[in-house]
Amino acid sequence: MDVTLSDRLQKLPPYLFADLRRKMAAAREKGVKVIRIDIGDPDTPAPNPIVRELIRAIDDRNDPARHRYGCDVPAAEYPEAIKKFYKRRWGVTLQNENIVTTMGSKDAIAKLPMAIMNPGDIGIAPQPGYPTYNIGHVFAGGSTHYVPLRKENGFLMDFDEIPADVRRAAKLLWINYPNNPTTATATKEFFARAVEFGRANNILIAHDMAYSENVYDGYQSPSILQVDGAEDVAVEFYSLSKAFSMTGWRAGCMCGNPSAVKALLTVKENIDNGTLRAVQFAAAKALDLAEEVIPPVNEIYRRRRDLVVEALNAAGWNLEKPKATIYIWAPVPEKYNSAESPSGAFVADLLEKTGVMVTPGRGYGPAGEGFFRVSLTYPDDVLKEAMARIIDMKE
Repeated sequence: MDVTLSDRLQKLPPYLFADLRRKMAAAREKGVKVIRIDIGDPDTPAPNPIVRELIRAIDDRNDPARHRYGCDVPAAEYPEAIKKFYKRRWGVTLQNENIVTTMGSKDAIAKLPMAIMNPGDIGIAPQPGYPTYNIGHVFAGGSTHYVPLRKENGFLMDFDEIPADVRRAAKLLWINYPNNPTTATATKEFFARAVEFGRANNILIAHDMAYSENVYDGYQSPSILQVDGAEDVAVEFYSLSKAFSMTGWRAGCMCGNPSAVKALLTVKENIDNGTLRAVQFAAAKALDLAEEVIPPVNEIYRRRRDLVVEALNAAGWNLEKPKATIYIWAPVPEKYNSAESPSGAFVADLLEKTGVMVTPGRGYGPAGEGFFRVSLTYPDDVLKEAMARIIDMKE
């Protein structure tokens, strides 16, 4: 029997990285030696103090609850560490009602629309942007209105581009800075505009800040919760995945508006059972040691950022070194601009001729067309080899 897919599932485009995996498998079948520099999954292990805390917590014979559901016996240390971290990092004071701990941020980003959207409702998302924003809307029975992020505007969302009818109907608006995939950064003034837009239009502003700690050259990313009144109209998703090399651990939080926090918690109580208690203890330790353990990780990415940007610029690109994230966002060579999908044509050609797999900008929506993304989460020698192959093909 072939199971019939639900209407909602059929509305989803192929998930970006699942589609890329299929393309790489096809290339390997043809004998191509594939080098991946596409996905943002850190190759460095979590810092030793965090790993040691995980081992301690999972082997603590005095804690009989250590293997039980993480939601039934949560580690109180984790939300307390979130409070202390927000206070140290941004001067933001959080109460218990402002925090819900999450299994990273991806699952929570998909679950929040289930909590506040009804079938037919609209969510607003940036494009290019993280595909899970739209996925959450579709699973909730809603739809997505996309706002293009343009290079000439520093890839910042222009709220004035959102039509009046969309403003009236929308329940949720996503922003993401430092931005994936464009690497753009935003100021506190931009976040103040976002808060005012949410207040004026009765729309919840959801800020995805997965890359807030991956920063370079003295840059420090702001939090939307630093804006006066933000708690009334905004939530913020924080993830330990990238900054602490903990992608597989699934630890994060959503902070901000108390009613939105309660709504997400209600969805989680009905769908998941929380994060393993030992991981919660380790996540608390990570946040407590953030100022100690993050800089060495960022130094690795800074070195790789310089390697990639300098290699591409030597080959004719004209890229600025991004101040944040773990990516490089670059335009495809001009010779591909006549193709129906320049980014798709470039990525396909690159994979076929050199075996290098990058992420096509088109994968983040039509507004990402003409660009490709390189991830810095691969060893230096892999990035050097990939750059050499890309440069050879461009020449």
